[in-house]
Amino acid sequence: MKIASVAVLFGAVLPALGVNLPLKTSSRWILDADGQRVKLRCVNWAGHLEANTPEGLSKQSVDYIADFVAAQGFNCVRLTYSIDHALNPNVPLSESFTAAAAAASVDVTAMDSMYAEVVEKNPFAASGTTRDAYSAVIAALWAKGVMTILDNHVSKASWCCDLTDGNGWWDQGAAYNAANSRFFNTDNWLNGVESMAAWAATQPGVIGMGLRNEIREFLLQGTINGREDWYNFLGQAATRVHQANPDVLILMGGTQSSTDLTHIRTEGNIDWSAWAGKHVWEWHAYEFTVTYALWKGNCDLLQQAYGLYNGFVLAQGQSYTAPLILSEFGFSMTGGPNEGLSDSDNTYFQCLKEYVLSNDSEWAIWSLMGSYYVREGTLDHDEGFGVMDHTWTGLRNSNLTSLLAPMFQVTQGP
Repeated sequence: MKIASVAVLFGAVLPALGVNLPLKTSSRWILDADGQRVKLRCVNWAGHLEANTPEGLSKQSVDYIADFVAAQGFNCVRLTYSIDHALNPNVPLSESFTAAAAAASVDVTAMDSMYAEVVEKNPFAASGTTRDAYSAVIAALWAKGVMTILDNHVSKASWCCDLTDGNGWWDQGAAYNAANSRFFNTDNWLNGVESMAAWAATQPGVIGMGLRNEIREFLLQGTINGREDWYNFLGQAATRVHQANPDVLILMGGTQSSTDLTHIRTEGNIDWSAWAGKHVWEWHAYEFTVTYALWKGNCDLLQQAYGLYNGFVLAQGQSYTAPLILSEFGFSMTGGPNEGLSDSDNTYFQCLKEYVLSNDSEWAIWSLMGSYYVREGTLDHDEGFGVMDHTWTGLRNSNLTSLLAPMFQVTQGP
């Protein structure tokens, strides 16, 4: 079986059950409770769509998927959730799948059938809630030594992201516009991330909380008052998360969909004294990322742009120095002449990989999912970027192991 063969190949980089939690930060490094470096090598697992349930449970059991994750050498999962779920966690799974049909405008009978498949693979779902599904995933991962970062991806449960999905910028921020902010209720978000942090304190192996995925301005947002909203609201959220759960790392990204942190260099760092020793920066980079589009085709210039916009936070001795995780990157796994990658994806990935290797930073590939219960109105939507195949049985691209292998190595440390 593929799982076993991959585990043998990775060998020494399989997740270590001996990591002593909680984690902390020191300069640009993440350390365990014994002061040893912990390099996060993660995969994204979505749960933020309309069913408010981690994807794939209609295809395989939680234990099967957790085994697969561990066997690939990943030591953490970035597990996404919506504020809808955070504020209403005890919805029976049966009701959540039924409600998802209306929310996604798909056939309710088909969604109910999908729920029946979830129960067949995962008997706890017969009487379980959406929160029970998250608990089962987190426990199964930790049983294999895989840590969890809980990431608030959206407010309204749905696919992410664009500038008109209503989840991009705080509704209490300057220059409100409905297209980008109609679902991003600031108070609900603050209450939601705080609630999830408090709950996470009861869950094994949860080591971090991502405050918000891909914060993005539209029209005059983020311009009319600079980045004041970013400093204000993320500062409030980080403080509340830390008060609710002092053990977890706190991840925050820049603006422009987690691609631009330059304001902390030009306007001053966020005051992280209230969560000192827990701060982690995050950034995203895809082949299609607009922020870096000007430098596509020239790897040297592109890597300079990565550093200019985000990587500079790894420079030690600065007020903003902290660990940096590339919490989303990825490419199509559907085939191509370069170990299964297209020419454009291969050019992008090789350049990005070289940059990440040069600073030996943390990372999380998008994404684990071979499919979604429903995405953008399509039932059983196939995920071309999925590490797993459509049936959630094995690798979609059998070359992925060798493609990622250098990134698993630890080459730098405090």
